[in-house]
Amino acid sequence: MQSPSKISGAFTSTTTPALWTPQGWADLPEGLLHSIVPLLGSFLDLLAFGGTCRSWRTAFTSYPSKSTFCTLLPPLLVRPHITVCAPHLPSKSDDGHKLRTCQVLDLANSKRKLCCQIPQETFRKLCFAGSSFGQLICGSGRNCLVVDVFTGAKVSPPQLPFGGDAYLYYGMLTSPLASKNPHLLVCVAPNWRGCDCSLLDWLVGSDSWSELRLGDSRIEQIVEFKGQFIAWVAMDGDYKLYTLSIAPQLGLQEIATMWWDGMDECPYLRPWIVVCGDMLIMVGDCMSMRLPVNYKAYRLDMSIAPAVWVEMKKLENHSLFIGSDVRIPAPGRWGGSCNYLYYVYYFQPWVLHGLGDEADAVWDPYSDPALAFQRRWYAQLQPFWVYPSMLYADG
Repeated sequence: MQSPSKISGAFTSTTTPALWTPQGWADLPEGLLHSIVPLLGSFLDLLAFGGTCRSWRTAFTSYPSKSTFCTLLPPLLVRPHITVCAPHLPSKSDDGHKLRTCQVLDLANSKRKLCCQIPQETFRKLCFAGSSFGQLICGSGRNCLVVDVFTGAKVSPPQLPFGGDAYLYYGMLTSPLASKNPHLLVCVAPNWRGCDCSLLDWLVGSDSWSELRLGDSRIEQIVEFKGQFIAWVAMDGDYKLYTLSIAPQLGLQEIATMWWDGMDECPYLRPWIVVCGDMLIMVGDCMSMRLPVNYKAYRLDMSIAPAVWVEMKKLENHSLFIGSDVRIPAPGRWGGSCNYLYYVYYFQPWVLHGLGDEADAVWDPYSDPALAFQRRWYAQLQPFWVYPSMLYADG
């Protein structure tokens, strides 16, 4: 990741044995260094640790549980619309493409500014489809691109099996690129009008896509929950859950669910889902004249059939980071607050929402009271939360 600088046995002897002692910080044993890593409190601390010397960097790389930081620290906020002056960084990538140096904020250490470099072409030529495992997913026409947000490494899938007007609605990786047999899943329409969508699957490294036609339905999210991929599908003004199978071929199987209070369809305009431990949660904003916008959360109770959405008054020891990448770390470690929603915004780095009755208590009066998150798709890259890919490469 880039920061402002490119982030025993027994024996007998007749002589006195020479005991080994560390000669300096670089000589500290790996086991001791591994015991220090989980105590680090921000991404800047992680960068400083890994940048101390070669042996410390090796210890961090081999640390077996780096992914646990995704539950301990908040994600980083990338603000592509704010450029940073960094003359010490290259203006072009190794393949000659221009780079934009963007501002990055770390809520766990907000006094220090970080930055990342994103290819300029993702702003001018490509449509933002999502971020996953530290990778930015975008595309336009027949082209699709996967870019590491902080290292700049790029992966180019085969051309999409559509004409030149294809539009990407959503994209995600099934696992980190460095893992065994990762897949790239994208929901694509032949044009921006959104009719006749398809779910495309690319086994990374292969030379073709698999396709599942969706008709007038559209996949807005895919999450992994209890060993299964769950698709959040919009159709005819309503939302439904499906289990998604990838092998031996793409397939969707509806999960029978019931809305609350006997309602026939979802009352929210653009709700989204998120996995929180052993719970699948849906969040939406109530459509009313009340300001600020009132969010509510519901968990899916699968102990009965059909499964039913049950309202949650609190998220307990969790907060939601809503945007293109959604995570739920426990806020106590980094000084955040429980039961809140952190929403990325253009004019403010983020806006804080409370759930239910706590909406008014945390609302900033200088924020737009009608501001509500909607999972939309834009022609240009928007601010988004993301964890660096290095956290998904456990030693």
